[in-house]
Amino acid sequence: MRALMTFWLTALLAFFAQSQFTYDPVNAEIVAARLKDVPQKNPDRHLKLEELFNTVNCVDEQIQKQQVKYSKTPNLICTLPGETSSVIIVGAHFDNEGSGSGVVDNWSGASLLPSIYQSLAKNKRKHTFRFIGFTDEEVGLVGSQYYAEHLGKDEVAVIQAMVNIDTVGLGPASVWLNRADKLLANAFLVVVNALNMPAIGMNVDGVGSTDSESFRARKIPSITVHSVTKETIPILHTSRDRIDRISLDEHYKTYRLVVAYLTFLDGQLP
Repeated sequence: MRALMTFWLTALLAFFAQSQFTYDPVNAEIVAARLKDVPQKNPDRHLKLEELFNTVNCVDEQIQKQQVKYSKTPNLICTLPGETSSVIIVGAHFDNEGSGSGVVDNWSGASLLPSIYQSLAKNKRKHTFRFIGFTDEEVGLVGSQYYAEHLGKDEVAVIQAMVNIDTVGLGPASVWLNRADKLLANAFLVVVNALNMPAIGMNVDGVGSTDSESFRARKIPSITVHSVTKETIPILHTSRDRIDRISLDEHYKTYRLVVAYLTFLDGQLP
């Protein structure tokens, strides 16, 4: 335990030494506009996400579509190369289930992927970041399971972390603590404390599952960032899943937090 605390204290000091969080956030109005432009149907959501990635210059060989067995829409994979072959995956499902708009669950997460890509692309990176919009999470983690199960042993070996974003903006960002890798969870606490944000661990067992579990099954360190509480659970998969349920301020704070967190992980993970 003492060794672990020493490691993260050293990491925290190193993080502060990196020019006080050296990342360049996208303007809040742009992040909000990407959130609000939410298609209803899943094929349209896939196309919109691809369009947003193209807008931030993820094009040509950097963007791929992975056809998924039993799914009508593919996974969308956007790769941001780093200086090494070590990989950090940032994922969010784009599919919608229920009578609402699906902007909460989970366009709130999927629409952030291009903005996070845009921020991280502005500086040098040690790790290669792989942004994945997963299909058909709502019908059994279909897209993420297909992706994770088709990783070879060599591919698994170079993945240092999987950071999943699922249903954010209902309130302050939290993590699914009892399903998170301990080192990744400690790193999250380091960053939220450094940013003077509330550190919240909210377990949502019994509500359902999420795409990080597909990677956890492959023993890949993973963590899910969300904003679900007991009070907001009834919004999901219902007509109450609407844009007016999201706090644009909290959604933007979550975006900035995730970018800072990924910047931290890039500097500290092998």
